[in-house]
Amino acid sequence: MKSSTKEALGAYAFLLPNLAGFLMFTSIPVAFSLILAFTRWDLISGPPVFVGFDNFLRMIHDPRFWKYCGNTVYLMAAIPISMAGSLILALAMNQKLRGVVVFRTVYFLPTISAGVAIYMLWRLVYATEFGYANLLIAKLGNLLNIPLRGPNWLNDERWAKPALIIMSVWQQVGGYNMILYLAALQGVPRELYEAADIDGANGWHKFWAVTWPIISPTTFFIGVMSIIGGFQAGFDPAYIMTSGGPNGSTTTIIYEIYNEAFVYQHMGYACAMAWMLFMVIFLFTLVKWKLFHRFVYY
Repeated sequence: MKSSTKEALGAYAFLLPNLAGFLMFTSIPVAFSLILAFTRWDLISGPPVFVGFDNFLRMIHDPRFWKYCGNTVYLMAAIPISMAGSLILALAMNQKLRGVVVFRTVYFLPTISAGVAIYMLWRLVYATEFGYANLLIAKLGNLLNIPLRGPNWLNDERWAKPALIIMSVWQQVGGYNMILYLAALQGVPRELYEAADIDGANGWHKFWAVTWPIISPTTFFIGVMSIIGGFQAGFDPAYIMTSGGPNGSTTTIIYEIYNEAFVYQHMGYACAMAWMLFMVIFLFTLVKWKLFHRFVYY
C-alpha cells in the first residue's frame, strides 16, 4: 500500500467519529425535519400523515405566527445597542490602563455565567415590590421630589419586551463582541495613527478615518452573526422569566417552535416553522451580504 494511501486512510479514520456524529445528530435529523414539515404528526397516535403545504399555509394565515415574528424582531433592537456598547468598551479596554485585565474579566463574566442563574437573578431585579429596578426608580423619585413608581416589568405587555432588551444588552455588551472588537483594535497599524497625528487629526477624526475602516470587517461579521443569533434567540428568557407572556408578548419564533413541537405535539407544524425560520435567516444574510459588503474595508 502506498504511503499516500495510508495517510489518506489515517486521515479518514480520524475524521470518521466526527463525521458519524454529524450525520447521526445533525444532517439526518435536519433532513427528516424537512420531510416532517409536509406532514401532520403528534408523536403518539401513529405514523406521520402527508398533508402537502398545509402547514405552511396555516402558518401564513395564523395571526399568532406574525405576532411572534414581530416579538422576535422587536427584541433584536438589543443588537445595535449591544454592538455599540461592545465597541465603546473595547476602545476603553484597549487603553493602557492600570488593572485593565481585571476590568476585561469583570465585563466578560456575564457571558460565561450560567444562563438559568442570570435569568433567575433578573427576575428578582424586575420584581414589582422588592426588585432593585423599582427600588432605584423610587429612590430617584425621592431625590427629585417626584413620586415615581416602577412598572410591573414582566407582567405588563408594555414593559416585558423592554425588560428583556435591557437584560440582553447587559449580558452581551461585555461578551464575545467586545473581545472581537478588542482584537481588531489591536490589529490597527500604529503608523496610521502617527500619520494622522502629523496631519493634525483629533481623536474623533482618527476614529472615523483610521479605526472605523480597519475594524469594518469585524463589525460586518458581528452584525451578521448577531442577527442570525437574534432570529434564533428568546427561548431561555421566555421559558424561565415570563413563560412567553404576558399574553404572548415575549413569545418568539424559537419559543413557539418548542411549544408546537413538545407542548402541543404538532411536530409537522413545528418543523414547518423551523424551515421557514431557516429561509428567513438565509435570505436576510444573503441580502445583507449583497448590500453591505461593499462598505467593508479589505
